[in-house]
Amino acid sequence: MTQSHTEVNSVPLLDVSRSNTPLREEILEALAAVYDSGRFLHGPEVSALEQHVSELCNVQHAVGCASGSDALLLALMANGIGPGDEVILPSFTFFATASCVSRVGAKIVFADIDPATYNISPAAIESLITPRTRAVIPVHLFGQSAKMDEISKIAGRHDIKVIEDAAQAIGAAYHGRPVGSWGQIGCISFYPTKNLGGFGDGGMLTTQSETVADKLRLFAAHGMQPRYHHREIGINSRLDTFQAAALLVKIQHLAKYTADRQANAARYFELFAENGLSEPRDGGAVQLPYQDPAAFHVWNQFSLRVSEGRRDDLRKYLTDRKIGSEIYYPIPLHQQACFRELGYAAGSLPQTEQAAREILHLPIYPELTEAEQVLVVETIAKYYREAYQRSAA
Repeated sequence: MTQSHTEVNSVPLLDVSRSNTPLREEILEALAAVYDSGRFLHGPEVSALEQHVSELCNVQHAVGCASGSDALLLALMANGIGPGDEVILPSFTFFATASCVSRVGAKIVFADIDPATYNISPAAIESLITPRTRAVIPVHLFGQSAKMDEISKIAGRHDIKVIEDAAQAIGAAYHGRPVGSWGQIGCISFYPTKNLGGFGDGGMLTTQSETVADKLRLFAAHGMQPRYHHREIGINSRLDTFQAAALLVKIQHLAKYTADRQANAARYFELFAENGLSEPRDGGAVQLPYQDPAAFHVWNQFSLRVSEGRRDDLRKYLTDRKIGSEIYYPIPLHQQACFRELGYAAGSLPQTEQAAREILHLPIYPELTEAEQVLVVETIAKYYREAYQRSAA
């Protein structure tokens, strides 16, 4: 890595305009076609996007909905999960993974994570299964699949459903099998910051089962089939045609977005090594992300581990120098005020809690330049040089 970073003096954490701007005219043309058609809901673009996603995930059916959060909720509703049932899920995830369980009246059972991948631990899942367990929700966190082969075997032995939270991992795979095709249902988000980001909220569900797909469509349409006949109490959750039309343009570029993210991740590894910021066990300053050899990682995030006491200080150092970073997630869900009644004491999920204290995320979006990455890593190296000088003084 020899490129100078003199031409850049700041790096945003995320810049969605860099991917959207080159597609502006094509997307506006697609939106204009929807505008002129008047088919703002249930337009042909929705069906076309569903077909694209089903092919990408290698499943028979994909069902559009209003958001990734709704996708999770609909998956539980379609399985009749409710009061008296238990659902196992990680605490180290976005709020929506857990809130859907509360909304249907089921009990949340938090499981600890694999400290290397940050994904739910299969051993933890098995230890928490009871006669009331109806489902497990593995989250493919930061773009890397959970250990779906092990999780699927555990679920099969205990006859529980697997609902994949693939909000951050469209296009990812495990042992060559796409996420969203391992479980009974996969849940995808098109929130603007995701690897395939829309222009507002949007989501998708994937499944191999026609019966399950029909149930998902039913619950997403007020439980109404045919019109004005309600067999179930559903919700109103539709992927509107404008969003589908824009996503149809962007999904053509998803493979390149993924390849660019992977290239950026590889460059980070090289830059950290060149700057002497290797694994802590080797005497380095930070711990770089672990890549499961079985996983096709799509790098929604690039996650560092920074020793306790330095993480927040390093982040402030970066912020002061106009370099974006973020902490996903600073407060695990089992420690959130709204879940206090579940009774999880401090230390009950030790790997989760340690990760929350140490994790720090760097920019990784496809359009990130080499010069920007050089600036990010050299600034981190400078921080540690200055810190070591202070400690030696």
